[in-house]
Amino acid sequence: MDLDAFRWLLTDDGQRLLAEAVAAGDDSLATLTRLRRTAAPEHVAVALTQATLRVRARDKFGDDADRMYFTPDGLEQATRHRVAEHRAARLVAASAETLIDLGCGIGGDLLAASRAGLTCAGVDLDPVRVAVAEANLAALGLPGAVQVADATTVSTAPFDVAFADPARRTARGRTFDVDNWTPPWPFVEGLLARDSCVKVAPGIPHDLIPHDVEGEWVSDRGEVKEAALWSGRLATTRRRATVIGDGGLATLTDEDDPGAPVVPVGEFLYEPDGAVIRAGLVTAVAAGVGGGLVDEHIAYVTAGSAFRTPFARGYRVLEEVPYREKQLRAALRERGIGRLTIKKRGVDVVPEQLRARLSLSGDAEATLVLTRVAGAGVALLVAPF
Repeated sequence: MDLDAFRWLLTDDGQRLLAEAVAAGDDSLATLTRLRRTAAPEHVAVALTQATLRVRARDKFGDDADRMYFTPDGLEQATRHRVAEHRAARLVAASAETLIDLGCGIGGDLLAASRAGLTCAGVDLDPVRVAVAEANLAALGLPGAVQVADATTVSTAPFDVAFADPARRTARGRTFDVDNWTPPWPFVEGLLARDSCVKVAPGIPHDLIPHDVEGEWVSDRGEVKEAALWSGRLATTRRRATVIGDGGLATLTDEDDPGAPVVPVGEFLYEPDGAVIRAGLVTAVAAGVGGGLVDEHIAYVTAGSAFRTPFARGYRVLEEVPYREKQLRAALRERGIGRLTIKKRGVDVVPEQLRARLSLSGDAEATLVLTRVAGAGVALLVAPF
């Protein structure tokens, strides 16, 4: 997005054009032609882009999205507002008062921290992102300062907490090599020597995290896409799984994990949340429901009783059916099952392909779990509860 065109969008004329683009609700040729009668092509393009991105952003930012500004990659990389609000709440609970956001992007975390009452400043190398972050603070009526700067050269000493969200993309796409992050891993390690929080990919290896740093994996409505490293006085445990749902927030740590044995499949099966799995706390869930693991290497928990837990989805085990495909097809047809949800862990199965090969046509609906127990393939018909 062109910086001059974006700045024009913030003028009175630009705001009128943006309102027209939002009202149009599409970027069809007819809309494009109509808007170009009163505005330059580059201005129409940026207005239509913002209107489209606002619709896409509602999943991450809720109602705030209708007043905010975005770039396509900035929206993709931005933290969901409920996750950012959780982080900001942790900072407030730790009595932090000031925050420097190193690589603030469009300002997702900056907005949450400012709204929580922290005095915030953000820097980013990209002038467009800085302009967007500044516009977002103004649009939501929040205080904060943003400027173009290299995060690796900024002194964090005046601030209680330093926050960073290293870019994990290169010209070739997403990278899983921490040395290819921007800023790279050595910079992150240096930042973690002080009170800081660093947003990282959920697949970060546990052995890469310094021993005195807390790793927190967060899911929002069952979807885990990121983790955060907390250092200094902000670190309160070694590993943490935080689950955010419609009913609120729940958290589980390694201090809640006494371990759990491998046990035979019982009457109930539990599928741990992705944040729990990433944090390595599956056995904590097993202990919490008074059960164990179905297999030492597989993230399914089983128990003899039904429990409601925010950390796992529960199923009643109805029966075991044949695991081999031909016999499985016959068993499912015998039960009149035509609509089948397939869940799998620890087995080499592509659910969509298997469902097509089974060619089911009955009226009943069922959930099938394919996994391994004691090294052998097992198929279970289950029902959510």
